[in-house]
Amino acid sequence: MTSRCVHPECRQKRLRPAYLAVAGLAVLIAAGSDAGARSGRSERPIESIQSRSAGEPIMAIVSLRSQRVTVYDAKGWILRAPVSSGTKGRETPAGIFSVIQKVEEHYSNLYDDAFMPHMQRITWSGIALHGGVLPGRPASHGCIRLPFDFAERLFDATTMGMRVIVAPTDVEPVELAHPLLFQPKPGAAAIAATRTAEAQEATRKAAEARITAGTALREATQAKAPVRAAENLKRRAEAQLAAAETKLGSGISAEAKEQAEDAKAQAIAKIAELQLQWDVANVDLQLRLDAVTSAREAAAAAEAARVAAAEAARQVARELEPVSVLISRKTQRLYVRQAFKPILESPVAIADPDRPIGTHVFTAFERATDDAKLQWSVVSLRGGPSPNGTVEPLDRARGNGGRDVAPAPTDPDSAKAVLDRIAIPQDVLDRIVGIAPRSSLIVTDEAPSSETGKGTEFVVLLSGEPQGGIKKRRRSPGSDFRYAYPRSQPFWRSPFGSPFTW
Repeated sequence: MTSRCVHPECRQKRLRPAYLAVAGLAVLIAAGSDAGARSGRSERPIESIQSRSAGEPIMAIVSLRSQRVTVYDAKGWILRAPVSSGTKGRETPAGIFSVIQKVEEHYSNLYDDAFMPHMQRITWSGIALHGGVLPGRPASHGCIRLPFDFAERLFDATTMGMRVIVAPTDVEPVELAHPLLFQPKPGAAAIAATRTAEAQEATRKAAEARITAGTALREATQAKAPVRAAENLKRRAEAQLAAAETKLGSGISAEAKEQAEDAKAQAIAKIAELQLQWDVANVDLQLRLDAVTSAREAAAAAEAARVAAAEAARQVARELEPVSVLISRKTQRLYVRQAFKPILESPVAIADPDRPIGTHVFTAFERATDDAKLQWSVVSLRGGPSPNGTVEPLDRARGNGGRDVAPAPTDPDSAKAVLDRIAIPQDVLDRIVGIAPRSSLIVTDEAPSSETGKGTEFVVLLSGEPQGGIKKRRRSPGSDFRYAYPRSQPFWRSPFGSPFTW
């Protein structure tokens, strides 16, 4: 007959060795995985441009097939590193995104409190670039894992709004020129400089007006003292006069009467003298008070001018911020966003609208002087429906196809042919302002994704590519994102993703 221990303490003692064995096995697994990741990372080193100084990153292109990210500035690529994208069923969606949030120390409560250092979000439904383990193949739940040191380096270099293109294959931008590509309004930079100078001058004048008003008020306050002093002395003299008159009205001796007469005469003379002093002091006080009124009115007018000039300068500065324009063949409309907000929407004419145009991202990247014409580049993405209407997604399950192959340059003639099919009304062109470096034009068969919204740039998903990593997520507004939160202090964690519990 076999006896069994059913008491909780006895049962815990009996199971404790099993817990320890599992924990030890987990540590070994984690160590092996980490070693494998380090080994894989040594096979895929981080590259950086050495022939020139790197400029500000303006675009990152992630190749799902090559499992590689390449970062570009205005003159070409500057950084390159391996990545690990979403695994099968949770694929990282191919498309066009931008950095919409940056958190240096980030944890997710969607996936067992997973640590995501140097996180740069590209959708509010939880797709992001962040540091993580790279096993040499797609392994995430839809995010783009970067080598930890590369994630830190990229985090420090990027700015909000930087374009992130997730491409089925590895492509690189090429420079091109076309009449449809927007150029800044002539003199826009000079107007901005003028508005800034006017705002600075208005601020200086408003400060001077406030100082003048304060000085006038202080002088008016000081001018009240002689008036009060004359009033007090006059009241005292009037009291002396009243006392002398009272004394004269009583039966007194001739000598006392004479003294009372003298006191009365002195009081009358004193009252007259003090009245004159009071009148002079009161006139001076009134002048001071009038000066205070005028100074306050001038200060109010100067402050109003300062506010107006500052708003005009801010408006010009906003107009010079980069804009994003999206032209959708699916909706036959043009959309404009600036600083993560919608600005304009209008119909647009596309020749032969039933023929696909693909997806192309045109980016303004440099100009020689403030008013010089902008140079543009283009990246064309494969994916989406083919000309015969069938969907032919690329096989990226293995994630190592073309890993060491150089990115394929975009065909500029094909991109120009796409622009040739588009006609934008002149009144719409006149309303598009803010053409500056990092402005972009997206021409695509797709409609704007539902991920495009509050606190985002345009998000475009390629319909011919797997989107499992985004379909399994629920979008949340940027101001109230539920799927992740920062932690100020780390804590011991289980290699399986959950805290140790007994």
